[in-house]
Amino acid sequence: MADENKSTIPDMDRASETLARVKTEIGKAVFGQDAVVEQALCAVLAGGHALLIGAPGLAKTRLVDSLGTALGLDTARVQFTPDLMPGDILGSEVLDTGQDGQRAFRFIKGPIFTSLLMADEINRASPRTQSALLQAMQEHHVTVAGQRYDLPEPFHVLATQNPIEQEGTYPLPEAQLDRFLLKIDVTYPALETERRILIETTGTQAHQVQSALEPGELQHLQKIVRQMPVGEAVLDRILAIVRQARPEQSTDPVVRRVVDWGPSPRAGQALMLACRARALLRARMAPSLEDVEALAEPCLGHRMGLKYDPVGDAPSLSGLINSLVTNAA
Repeated sequence: MADENKSTIPDMDRASETLARVKTEIGKAVFGQDAVVEQALCAVLAGGHALLIGAPGLAKTRLVDSLGTALGLDTARVQFTPDLMPGDILGSEVLDTGQDGQRAFRFIKGPIFTSLLMADEINRASPRTQSALLQAMQEHHVTVAGQRYDLPEPFHVLATQNPIEQEGTYPLPEAQLDRFLLKIDVTYPALETERRILIETTGTQAHQVQSALEPGELQHLQKIVRQMPVGEAVLDRILAIVRQARPEQSTDPVVRRVVDWGPSPRAGQALMLACRARALLRARMAPSLEDVEALAEPCLGHRMGLKYDPVGDAPSLSGLINSLVTNAA
């Protein structure tokens, strides 16, 4: 085991240098959203999907485009609308007539057959269309007319959602929310960042994002993430937070009173993988407790539900998770 750990040290050093270049390239197009960029990279390095939630105009689409380019991935974008059908995403079969007059069905692949799919305003599509992504996100293949079609590897979905305008939208079901490794809140930029945005994005010159990874290099980085050791202290903190967030198992009276359902073991898996990815992004050999504290809310916030509060004295979900993180210390 010791020899294996020694052999991975040079890999981690090279991976950290490579990821530093990736962040530099993304920073050419997305200004000041360091935490958002880091969390999006954590989701991809952990092999998962991410849901970006923020008001219009906060560079969510620009982030996904830049991320795909910097990571050297094939990308596709689907604008979700109420009339979007599952076949518009997965693809469909068409009836072809050959030169000999024979007719046969031919499958035309949809935009989901890519390495990085941007699902723009995913909550605007009907539940039927949203569910078309479920199998793909979890199983990495789709089934059309009884035939299985494997998706490219790697395969990631980065979806966006507008939290302001809810008219004509369909809330994502819990089963689909659970497929997202992280929920990333995209907030308004700081003053100096917004000043830079105004200056650098309204002129005639624009910085072009370049690829920082060779084909297949991302999968190697994802393998390094899964090989990274996790200390007992970090493991115990993850278990404590996840189990305390469940009303059936929690000793916290607030959780037992206000939480309707808590996170499943998949939340713990997501948090452990995301912590490993964050450690690699920060050039560390193993995740720390600080990684757990930083990623607890993005991992758990969409995997929990609060009971109806008629008097309005219950804490917010993010505040509750932060208190669980503090109490678990």
